[in-house]
Amino acid sequence: MKATAELQVVPLGTGVSVRREIGRVVELLQDRDFILETHASGTNIEGELAEILAAVGQIHESLHLEGNVRLLSFLKLETRTDKTSTLAGKKLLSVLLKNDRHDTQ
Repeated sequence: MKATAELQVVPLGTGVSVRREIGRVVELLQDRDFILETHASGTNIEGELAEILAAVGQIHESLHLEGNVRLLSFLKLETRTDKTSTLAGKKLLSVLLKNDRHDTQ
């Protein structure tokens, strides 16, 4: 089943900078067959539902093995049965809505 998701992984107790840990999260996601869009507070993912869930598990396992004691993840997950949801479609809808607001002002 296809899905779209937004994943935010927050390493706790690692100090002020989490650049290394977040870089590792992105690296692990890039190793999979996903369409990815990284942004300031997370990563948007398009792929198979089972693969997305497996990737979150792998991220936690890998970061713990690499010395991170505590991780907090926020996962927003969308699946649909009426049509295939894509990140490109969501982006297009966002642009159309934004343009529509400007046209009515």
